[in-house]
Amino acid sequence: MEKLSHHKNYAFITLILFWCGLAILSSMYVTIPLTGMFTTYFNISTNQATWIGSAFSLCYALGCLIYGPFSDKHGRKIFLVCSISLLTIVTLLISFVPNFSGLIFLRALQGIIAAAFAPISFVYAAEMFPAHKRVTALGFISSGLLMASVAGQVFSGVINRLFGWHAIFSMLGGLYLVSSVLVILFLPKDNLPRAKESVWLKFKQMQNLFKQKQLNFIFFITFTLLLTLVGMYTLLGSYLSSPEWGLTDQQILLVRAVGIVGMLLSPFTGRFARKMGTEFILRGGLVIAIIGLIGLGLSPSVVLMVISSVIFVAGIAIVTPITISLINQLGGASRGSAVSFNAFILFLGTSSGPVLAVYLISTGHFRLAFESLAFVLVIGLGASMFIRSKTPAATSVEVNEAPVKETII
Repeated sequence: MEKLSHHKNYAFITLILFWCGLAILSSMYVTIPLTGMFTTYFNISTNQATWIGSAFSLCYALGCLIYGPFSDKHGRKIFLVCSISLLTIVTLLISFVPNFSGLIFLRALQGIIAAAFAPISFVYAAEMFPAHKRVTALGFISSGLLMASVAGQVFSGVINRLFGWHAIFSMLGGLYLVSSVLVILFLPKDNLPRAKESVWLKFKQMQNLFKQKQLNFIFFITFTLLLTLVGMYTLLGSYLSSPEWGLTDQQILLVRAVGIVGMLLSPFTGRFARKMGTEFILRGGLVIAIIGLIGLGLSPSVVLMVISSVIFVAGIAIVTPITISLINQLGGASRGSAVSFNAFILFLGTSSGPVLAVYLISTGHFRLAFESLAFVLVIGLGASMFIRSKTPAATSVEVNEAPVKETII
């Protein structure tokens, strides 16, 4: 097979990472629209049905803490290949599962395997891409992960109506098979110097991450990003379905889908950072997200709420790759562990968002609820004032500037 030219294929490699992120993380969200259907199909309660999603999420969080130290020691691509290949098998098995307990077990297994992609792909891009292309690549990967929150729900809703819920997982399994082939054939192997310490020592060294104050501030900002994103969509769905607006489920799903427009800004974060500096873009993105949330609370019409939601999502999409880039920069030789822990923090935010949103909904003051989420981001903005990047732009992450290798696993 003709070897890849590292001078020409960064765009294609970025596209593969974007696609894999979108497809893999969609698994986290495909069961959300199916809760009611599962209660009937398996004759279970709604609380039991929610475990079909929670089993995936909880094991995904555990997995985020596992893979970083192993990839620091053994490399990145090998884990990307193995995780997507195993995910293909488990996802196809779900399409044949006959009972509820089997579905829970396989969803948990699916979650712990899927957790390898996000943290490792971020570090892979940081190590393998040249400085001037790095944050753009991180932005595309972030876009794929963010878009999965909408794409997964739309995909499962459509396929379930046409072919039934088993077909959702058989089709996802097929997509993962294609993805694994793309990763094996076209992602260059990361032949970079690796840590000589044992994996166990790498796990013990994770506690050293908390000694870096700037990393702690970034972790806190990361927590607020997904907390407010998931919380906003939870609030928005309840608000738009309330008697004040009375939108149908399909109309609300359309409103959610429009948010993808804001996510499209994420790949351009690298350009913004090169021109205006990392810290400015970090704080500017947070300000944009805060404005969007305030707008949601003040909007007198659905159209203005949709526009405000896009503004909010755009701010989140700008900040996410910047935080990943800074973590890669500050994490040093333990950047894999740092990014993995950051992914765990993202999950905590994702899990806390609905809890906070449900509490705010119970107050009956939707407009005040959006402003409360805005206040959470204001605190995150305050934390950003203590962050100082080592370079004027986020694209200069301090990693080995090794060229992309042409070796195929």
